[in-house]
Amino acid sequence: MAEILFPALFLLLILGLPVAFAMAISVFAAIMLASSYQPLVVVKEMFSGLDSFPLLAVPFFILASEIMTGGAVTLAILRLAQSLVGHLRGGLGHANVVSSAMFAGISGSALADAAGPGTMMIRMMEKGGYDRPYASALTIASAVVGPIIPPSITMIIYAMQDQNVSVGSLFMAGILPGLVITLMVLLANTHVSKRRNYASGEPMPSFAEIARIALFALPALILIALIVGGIRFGIFTPTEASVIAVFYALFVGMFVYRSLRLRDLPGIVLRAALTSGAVLLILGAARAFAWVLIIESIPQFLAETIISWDLAPIVFLLAVNLLLLVFGLFMDPLPGVMILVPILAPISFALGIDPNHFAIIVIVNLTLGLTTPPVGSLIFVVSSTVGLRPSTLIREMPPFFVALATALVLITFIPVLSTWLPAISGF
Repeated sequence: MAEILFPALFLLLILGLPVAFAMAISVFAAIMLASSYQPLVVVKEMFSGLDSFPLLAVPFFILASEIMTGGAVTLAILRLAQSLVGHLRGGLGHANVVSSAMFAGISGSALADAAGPGTMMIRMMEKGGYDRPYASALTIASAVVGPIIPPSITMIIYAMQDQNVSVGSLFMAGILPGLVITLMVLLANTHVSKRRNYASGEPMPSFAEIARIALFALPALILIALIVGGIRFGIFTPTEASVIAVFYALFVGMFVYRSLRLRDLPGIVLRAALTSGAVLLILGAARAFAWVLIIESIPQFLAETIISWDLAPIVFLLAVNLLLLVFGLFMDPLPGVMILVPILAPISFALGIDPNHFAIIVIVNLTLGLTTPPVGSLIFVVSSTVGLRPSTLIREMPPFFVALATALVLITFIPVLSTWLPAISGF
């Protein structure tokens, strides 16, 4: 089956078929042409992959993100970011990066980061004298932290594939790597801003003004502490946290910022349902794809082969980085996690690599694939939003590729970035 499965998948991806359909059709082809199984088993496995209580957290976090993406919440975060870093050289660019990091604690998605505050920041940067292609490329790079800083949909899916980690431990493990990525993108923006003479956004506000803006943004930022703190102290599970996030978002939107009205809810729920449906379709297809790999004993064969090579852990991590970066060129993070983690995680554990450290390496690698062609979802989302060709945005990306690669190297070679917070948090 594997001899049909992989060529069919790559052919369908090259033809431009959506990832979920490419995986499902390749599984159907493999089963019908090279096995005695009935094609109905594909549907069964797809439904089995979605029959999970922890998976309920995904649609609820998506719904909470849609509710919190209202105008007042997004503007509050943007104003806070601008008040903190807007006075620096390249200040509006810095505000773009910082707001993405803040919004990551609400959305859990790189695409939501880019489509929400990212789009607004592109318009603000263009009015402030920045080139639109550069502002768009910066938005693509800064949105990478979406799945790294908790809450993270990708981390929820990862924890379902690797029994050596939990959603709570991954949420804690992602905080410092997310900040490292943010810092590297800020440094890249500083370098480009000096070279192109991008001025600061505005004079530095007074401490009282910053405090007033921070107080206005505080209800939105509390959601981050509510989710991470509640899971850390065992007050609720990640699934329960997602439901609490929805009700908190409703409360803040309707009674604190008063930007959410009852007549807005049907549209919000519809958008969340469409997004959730797309995500769950990918997960179901990835589950069927992974089932074929297991039936063919591919994970076991690869694990035994690689372990027999007696690689040093750091050599294995370097090889994994290369593999995942190539894999991310052609596939989004969620199916990548579903397919690769059952294969790679047991090998890394056998080599003595900390499971949380390895999980963050995998998630960061696959997320970087959102910024690279030919699949690069972030590129196409931002380019369609700003009305520019993807190639125009890609030409502005090299400084940020360097920044993101540097962050990946630091995360790979300094395990404490991913292991310290889970350790002191009791995970």
